[in-house]
Formats: sequence, structure tokens, C-alpha cells
Amino acid sequence: MAGRRSVLDQLPPGGREDAVQRQQPLRVRGRSVAWVPPLVLLACIALLDWNTAGEFRIISWIVLVPGIAAAICGVWGTAAFAVLSLLTYITVDTSWPHQYQTGLPDFILVAMGGVLAVLACAVRVRGEQRMLHMRDIAETTRRAVLRPLAPGWGDLDHAAVYLSADSEARVGGDFYDIQPGLHGTRVLLGDVQGKGLAAVEAAAALLGTFREAAYHEALLRTVADRLEIRMLRHVRYSVALGRDDRDRFATGILIGFPAAAPDAPDTIEVVNFGHEPPLVVAPDGVRSLPPGDGLPLGLGELASDPPPVLRVALAPGETLLLVTDGVTEARDADGVFFPLRDIVAGALAEDPRTADPQLLVRFVRDGTLRHCGGHLADDTTIFAVRRR
Repeated sequence: MAGRRSVLDQLPPGGREDAVQRQQPLRVRGRSVAWVPPLVLLACIALLDWNTAGEFRIISWIVLVPGIAAAICGVWGTAAFAVLSLLTYITVDTSWPHQYQTGLPDFILVAMGGVLAVLACAVRVRGEQRMLHMRDIAETTRRAVLRPLAPGWGDLDHAAVYLSADSEARVGGDFYDIQPGLHGTRVLLGDVQGKGLAAVEAAAALLGTFREAAYHEALLRTVADRLEIRMLRHVRYSVALGRDDRDRFATGILIGFPAAAPDAPDTIEVVNFGHEPPLVVAPDGVRSLPPGDGLPLGLGELASDPPPVLRVALAPGETLLLVTDGVTEARDADGVFFPLRDIVAGALAEDPRTADPQLLVRFVRDGTLRHCGGHLADDTTIFAVRRR
């Protein structure tokens, strides 16, 4: 798969939200020391040439200095090393007797090497600026689709991490959100079939509908129906534009935390659109929610009945763990799938505090990446929510 590379560099430090990290190599305490390697190389070549026999001159190797600078320094730094290399060449070469001087040919070599190094550095810097601009656009798109969630949003403790299988794209078809509303708080997590901008557009369409319907609608059944209709409308619109989106669909989990349920204060409602059922993680163990037997969003016309609304008990202190198939389908070198439930159960046995959403998401993220060696086969979302 194009762009399938290690995503270990995407991990946010300390569990913070993933963000564009501009690489700044060769920095010490925040200050650039990129000038040190070419300067050391320049000094070494000059000293070695000064202390060798006249029959073995190496001063022309100084052409390597601006080349090294072009790879790690800026344009002006590279130009400075090109000039410095030329001056050093003239100084060292003219200090030898005439019969041992390398003369004009090597002078031209060093001069042309410096000019080419500056040009190469300018091309490199422009490419880096363009790459950072595209990464900023991708990050802005990701934040527009997967908006940041305030702590305690919807009266839920929550934590989430999203990792794109394409480490440059940084955005894909996974989506999640929490929407408090007039009739309680609703949670949605899903995965649009396919890759690229078409999947992102479908995810954005579903999230937009969810944020409005989850706020206004009294019944979770109505929210689920509106999501199904939105997916069908989006597919028809994409096909009308000439795109090959006729078979696009999305799996998902829709969860409702009722605002007031005196008869069942610890009950939640769940609609499963063909997605892996969430895990209920508590300090004393792990259990799975019922699968629900619903078809993915966009395929509801193939079934006679809509996905059922399940009512499930969720005791205080229990955390819902929702993941996309980047976790459940992660494989190791032997092709073994990541044993999510067993791994989480083992962690809880060692430390019951793992049920905390922040700790749980971080644990599952790290475990998934270790299991697959940092090479995810699909976009990965890990989302944990718990009543405050």
C-alpha cells in the first residue's frame, strides 16, 4: 500500500493529541548545531592535507563540505560553507610549493561544487516547505473532521488517539465524536470503507449529521435512521459526480447515554452498524457488548429491519473501549491478530487503574504498535469513554 510506513513517529508525547511535528535535526537545547559536521569535515581535510606528503594531496576533497552542508543546513549556511571551502582551498593549496599545488582544475571543481550545493540546498528547502504546508493542510483537515473534545465533554471522561496508516496523509476514513444534547449524550465511532479523500468526505458528512441529530432528536433510533439516510444521500451525490463510490459504506457504533432514566440509571443504548462490538473495561475484568447484527451504514436497504437498539447496563466506573479495525486486524510477523481482549484483561489483572480512559487508550495504542512492529495495515482509532 502506498505510503505504508512506520507510524511510531506519529505518537504524541505523554498521551497528548497527535500534531504535526516539524523535524529539526541536530539541535541541542533548542539551538541548531547543523553547522558542526561540515565545519569539522572542513578542518579535518585541511589539517590532513597540511600534514601529508606532496604526492598525496587531499585538499580537493573539500568539495564534500558544501555538499554535506546542503543536506543539513539552510541555504545561507550552505553558501557560507561554499565560500569558506573555496577560501580554505586557496589558502592551503598556495601554501605548498608550486610543483605540489593542485591549481586551477581543482579550484574550479571546488567552486562548481559549492554552486551546485547551494542550488541543491535551495531545492531541498523548498521541498521541505511544501511538505510542511501539505502536512499543515492535512492536520487542519483532520481537526475539522475529528474536532478536539474538551475534557469532560458531555459529562464523560474520554480519551482518543487516531493513527493514519499513511504517515504523511495523517487523515483517513475513521471518525468519532461526542455530542451532548437535549436528551442526553451520544457517542459515535465509525470507519468508512476505502481510503483517500473520498473516505474523508464520507466521514465528514456522517459526523455533520450526527452532531445535529444527536443534539435534537429524542430517540437514538431516529439518530441511527438519519445516519443511514445521510450515507445513502452522500453515495448518490458522489455517483452523480462520476465517482466510483456506488459500493461505499461505513461501519459504526452509536451509543446513547440518556439524560434521565430513573428506572435504569446505569443503562446505555447501543446501535451497531456492522462494527466490532465495544469492550466494557472495569477494574475487575473485561466483557464484550452484544454484536447487534446491524448492517453497515449505506447498506440498510439490503435488510428488512433496521439495526436494533440494544439497552445494556453500564455500571459506574466501567469504561467503554471502542476501536476500529486498525487494532483488531493488526498482525505480527507471524500473521497473528492482536488479541485485544486478552491483552487488556491481563493489564487489568496487573493494575486495575488501566480502566481509566487515558491509561487504557495509551496502553492499547502502544500494544497495537508493538504487535505490528509500527506498521499499521489500516487507519487506527482507539476511543474510550466513561461516565464522570
